[in-house]
Amino acid sequence: MSLKDDLAARTAGAKSFDPERAAVYKAQADALAASDILDVALRSGDRAPMFELSDAHGNQIALADLLEGGPVVLSFYRGSWCPFCNLELRALQAALADAEARGVTLVAVSPNLPDVSLDLVDKAELTFPVLSDVGSEVASAFNLVYEMVPEQVGYYRNHDRDLGAMNGNETWFLPVPATYVIDRDGVIRYDFIDLNHRVRAEPSEVIEVAARFA
Repeated sequence: MSLKDDLAARTAGAKSFDPERAAVYKAQADALAASDILDVALRSGDRAPMFELSDAHGNQIALADLLEGGPVVLSFYRGSWCPFCNLELRALQAALADAEARGVTLVAVSPNLPDVSLDLVDKAELTFPVLSDVGSEVASAFNLVYEMVPEQVGYYRNHDRDLGAMNGNETWFLPVPATYVIDRDGVIRYDFIDLNHRVRAEPSEVIEVAARFA
């Protein structure tokens, strides 16, 4: 199955939202729709900000170093608590051998603390770099960050989903899920950004693009 199929199956299999949860999710969706993220986010042709972040094992990973080996597929995800993000990361892992064979490096970034990411890395047996953007500074440099609405913050806290603790701060900032292809010179050659977190780029298609710049 493709990632698109997995995401559709997850959406179809989800339980109907209770009225409170439906209202909370609508408030967040409306806030995102009213934002300027799709207008200001970095796009194909822009230069990617260079960064260095810790992976789940505490190693420092620099984008500039990765680009020396070829193009990079950079995926921003919301966090290990998000089932749609987990499906995407597993799909990236499934595509990793093909990516490496074509000279492409896969990298995923979230605001989760390294220890939180490590649980996901171990459970999903991820072997590509999963980086911690604590404080969402890198995602902010790509203009992808939004602050969750108070309604959703309160709802999550009341349902044992303390993103502040998972991310090591109380700001409750998240990145809109986005995928980029960055060439050796640091230029973005492909972008996929959708305000709907249930929609993600298909790894095979992104790797196909990235391989052109290997």
